[in-house]
Amino acid sequence: MAEDQEKVVSGEEAPAEPCPDGAEQCACEPDDTGRGPYETTESPEPEEVPSLILGDEAEHDADLHEQILSSEIAWSGKIFNVERLDVRLPNGRTSVRDVVRHRGAVAIVALTETGKIALVRQYRTALDRVTVEIPAGKLDPGEEPLECAKRELKEETGFVAGCIAYLTTIASSCGFSDELIHIYLATQLGFEGAEPDEDEFLNVDLVPVNELVDAVLDGKIEDAKTVVGALACEVMAHRLAEE
Repeated sequence: MAEDQEKVVSGEEAPAEPCPDGAEQCACEPDDTGRGPYETTESPEPEEVPSLILGDEAEHDADLHEQILSSEIAWSGKIFNVERLDVRLPNGRTSVRDVVRHRGAVAIVALTETGKIALVRQYRTALDRVTVEIPAGKLDPGEEPLECAKRELKEETGFVAGCIAYLTTIASSCGFSDELIHIYLATQLGFEGAEPDEDEFLNVDLVPVNELVDAVLDGKIEDAKTVVGALACEVMAHRLAEE
């Protein structure tokens, strides 16, 4: 041990640890060809790598489906219900799934002409703290997402958009909920005054896009819709700059 320490101090390399099971080379190390641990001479060329295949479109996706045997509403609430499902798994066994049923929501990336995004500060009981988020709200029964986006933007921030365009849709937590959040980009903003719901208390900030993106990448923004909205806005800006 002392001899090894002397070698390190003197600048000499300590002897390498032997590979497990007497292997000549660890799988985690590149070999003398420069290939990484998971690369082989048979690795496909880039043009041969398959492109992205969306869910339920791959050849064997049908083999992953579960069969719903029965269902019941286990709990009914103001905003969502919880449905309990008995399912048959692909291996033939049965299991139980508890699924949150939600009618969906929208979120809005409201971008000013000076490159700032409107954010709302709101206390979230589930986290017991104030969060920073892009404006958002749930769909009313039968309401179209675009109309909901216009309504929520005005109610929460006071802004009215001269132009509003669809960005993307996210499943907020598809492991146990069917909630979909439709995200829109709102520009050409004019201020008419906020009209929050009677049980809604929030403050509005205007933050430069790059500051919000930095906060997202630093792990300081956890809200999923805000993370997606900020990064989508950043990607769009780069693509437009390249054109």
